[in-house]
Amino acid sequence: MDFAEPGAPAQVIAAAVEAFGAVDVVVANHARSSNHTLDEVTAAELDLTWAVNARASVLLAQAFAAAYDEQRGAGRIIMFTSGQHLAPMSQEVPYAISKGAIQQMTLTLSDALIDRGITVNTINPGPVDTGWATPELAETVGRALPSGRWTRPDEIARVVRWLASADSHLITGQTINTESGFRRWVM
Repeated sequence: MDFAEPGAPAQVIAAAVEAFGAVDVVVANHARSSNHTLDEVTAAELDLTWAVNARASVLLAQAFAAAYDEQRGAGRIIMFTSGQHLAPMSQEVPYAISKGAIQQMTLTLSDALIDRGITVNTINPGPVDTGWATPELAETVGRALPSGRWTRPDEIARVVRWLASADSHLITGQTINTESGFRRWVM
């Protein structure tokens, strides 16, 4: 689905409920990247990036809560941010602002849903090797990581699995920083 469309999050949840009978966990790992500085940014780019990254996450939570069957047990919403709460990203203003909103909405959505047995948490995965970085960027960022390498997607998947499990029932409203000791100041 195109999360720039306001109805897309509800359609995703409805399709999942139709396919599986219910939804217990939502992992909102979608993102629109936007490399625009303050001088370059436009209202259209801000609106589109906000719609995809922030608005769609709220609407996914809303649609999930509306479809959620409390009799099934604990519900989980797991969102993703990118560390904007730890350091600026002035080369990616629309992205940084919209993903920063994810970190800020986590506690509010958690409070809105905890009485229904739904936890809401966010993961800041740090640099993850998903194939998008140029070799030069991968090397530069790798020097800022104590392990000398970017985190692998399967390592973050284990954090997601834990947050989706019953073992994490005490954790809600939190941003979990899983950055492998990322030293931004080294870059």
